[in-house]
Amino acid sequence: MWSVLNKEINQFFGNLTGILAIVLFLLINGVFLFVLQDSSIFDFGYANLDKFFELSPWVLMFLVPAITMRLFSDEFKVGTFEILKTKPLTDFNIILGKYFSTLLIVFFVLIPTLIYVITIKFLSTNGSIDTGGLIGSYIGLFLLSAVFCSIGLCCSSMTSNAVVAFLISAFSCLLLYFGFSALSKLSFFAGTFGFYIEMLGIDFHYRSMSRGVLDTRDLIYFFSIITLALFLTKKQLAKR
Repeated sequence: MWSVLNKEINQFFGNLTGILAIVLFLLINGVFLFVLQDSSIFDFGYANLDKFFELSPWVLMFLVPAITMRLFSDEFKVGTFEILKTKPLTDFNIILGKYFSTLLIVFFVLIPTLIYVITIKFLSTNGSIDTGGLIGSYIGLFLLSAVFCSIGLCCSSMTSNAVVAFLISAFSCLLLYFGFSALSKLSFFAGTFGFYIEMLGIDFHYRSMSRGVLDTRDLIYFFSIITLALFLTKKQLAKR
């Protein structure tokens, strides 16, 4: 597992892809948080990062599939997956190695955003911020990224075309994140039934954690989605 993880990390940061991913994530968020008038924290009136945690899922929804799209599809395309299978590794080792490599990459992408926390701290009137709320929000953002990584990995195992893997992954992330919430707002599902439909979506649980509340139900939900996606990935590999 560790050899697979090390290979993916070196491959990602061995060229400009890794640096561009970090720069792109910071640039997009920076423009929305500090430049554009409708979303700028300077016009918000409060020294917090609520706008950042609202925007980040939409950026990650496309950034993570771009990171994961080649994990298995390129292996299938060039035939290196067969070579990988000759190594003393189980499918589970391969899956976990690739999955944890994407988590580590996402972690490196999120780390530079701490500069936003420092900026907010200096912008606050008394130099204090809601540290507990920020920690909870970052945990929620990382778990959200972990879900997107598992979905992206699963989609990459379905095809040998990286572009197709990206499109399927991005659509799946969008559907799971926003689809159930949009469906629950239809008049047909008004009332209690609509609330339960909304609970099936990632957005419902992410918003709960973004308020700094670590609820066991939200944690179970995230880990269940991750486990299901990794299980489906294993089933896809078993077919080969």
